[in-house]
Amino acid sequence: MKKSLVLLAVASLCASALHADNPAFDWPQFRGPNRDDISKETGLLQQWPADGPTKIWSFTQAGQGYSGFSVVGGKLFTMGTRDGSEILICLDAAKGTELWIAKIGNILSNGWGDGPRGTPSVDGDRVYTLSGEGNLVAVQAADGKELWRTSMDSIGGKRPGWGYTESVLVDGAHVVCTPGGSKGAMAAFDKMTGKPVWQSTQWTDGAQYSSIVPAEINGQRQYVQRSMTNIVGIAAKDGALLWEQPYPGKTAMIPTPVVKDNQIYVASGYGVGSLSFTIEPGNQIKMLYDETAAPGKVMKNHHGGVILLGDKLYGYSDGVGWTCQDFKTGTLVWSEKSKLGKGAIAYADGHFYCLDESTGNVALIDASPNGWNEKSRFKLDPQSSIRNPKGHIWTHPVISNGRLYLRDQDLIFSYAIK
Repeated sequence: MKKSLVLLAVASLCASALHADNPAFDWPQFRGPNRDDISKETGLLQQWPADGPTKIWSFTQAGQGYSGFSVVGGKLFTMGTRDGSEILICLDAAKGTELWIAKIGNILSNGWGDGPRGTPSVDGDRVYTLSGEGNLVAVQAADGKELWRTSMDSIGGKRPGWGYTESVLVDGAHVVCTPGGSKGAMAAFDKMTGKPVWQSTQWTDGAQYSSIVPAEINGQRQYVQRSMTNIVGIAAKDGALLWEQPYPGKTAMIPTPVVKDNQIYVASGYGVGSLSFTIEPGNQIKMLYDETAAPGKVMKNHHGGVILLGDKLYGYSDGVGWTCQDFKTGTLVWSEKSKLGKGAIAYADGHFYCLDESTGNVALIDASPNGWNEKSRFKLDPQSSIRNPKGHIWTHPVISNGRLYLRDQDLIFSYAIK
C-alpha cells in the first residue's frame, strides 16, 4: 500500500513538472482557438497505461451544468452553480484549486438538468460568458471582478426552450452572440463597455443551441450561424445578411457549423443529416450535397461535435455510430457502432479523444480515414451523483498544455497526457 502511494506521488510530481504553460497550446474558448476542436499540441502520449492516464487533480464543487473549459495563462475557466446562482469559476489549471468565483445570474431550471451550458471566452485580461437565462457578463480574469453586464432580453432576445447554450465569440472589438428574435437574431456588443453595436435586423430567426464560427469568405469577414430553419452569413462590420441557405431542422439545432475556405458544412440529429455548400463570388450559394431528404443519411450528429481533419469529417452519427465522412462529397468513409457509445470528440497529436456520454468511457483512437483503430481507453471515475437522470456526460473533452480535462457536473478532472 505504501509503495503504491509513493509511486502515485512520484507520478503526480513528474506530471506537474511536465506541465509548462505554452500560449500556443492555450484553449481560450469553446472548441479551441479556431472553434474546430483541434489542438496543435504535440508530444502527447500515444498510448495510455491500462488504467488510464495519471489523474493529477479533481475538483468537486463545480455544481450543476454542462459548461465546458477555457484554459489560458495557467487558469481554467468554466461555469457551474452554487448557493442558488450560476457562477463563473476560475481554477488553477496546474493544481485544481479554486482561485475565485463570480456570480452570473439565477440558475436556469431545465428538465434535462439545471445550470449553465456555454463555455466562457477569454480575451486578454477579460473573460466573457453567457448564462443559461441569457445574462452576458464580462469580468477581470485576474480576480473575477465584474466589469459590465447586459442581457439578451434587453435587446429583444428570446430564450430557447433549453436555455441559452451558446459560447460567445470575441472578435476584434466586439463580443458577438445570438439572442434570437424580431429585433435581430445576432448581436454585437462593444467588448469594453457592453454597449450594443449592431443587430442583424435582416435575420430575425429564433435562437438555437450552436455557437458562431467566424470566417473570411471571398474577402468578407463574416459570422456563420444556424437557426431551426436557416444557415446564414452575417457581415462582421454591421450585421448585414450576406447569404442565407434554408436547412429545416427538428427539435433542436446544436452542432457548430464547419467552415473551410468558402465551403460551409452543417449536421444535425433527430434524423436530419448533413448539408454542405460553397459561397461563390457575389454571395451565391452552390449546393454540394444535401442529406435532409435522402435515405441512408451519413452524419446525424445530435451534439458532441464534428471535426474536420484534412478532407474528412469525424463525429458520432445517430444510428450509424462513430463516423468518417468525406467533406467534399458527403459520402461515408467508415463507421463503427459497437466499440463506443454516442458522445463528444476532440483532436490532438494524431488522435481523437472520444467520450461516451452514457458510460464515461474515454477512447483514444487513431485520427485516420482507414477506420476505428483504438489505442487505449479508461472510464471516468468517480461520476456525479447530482446529474439529472435525463442528462448525460455532455461536456466536451479539452486538451491543453499536456492535460486532458473532463467534467461530469460538479466533478472536474485533470489528467496528465504528456
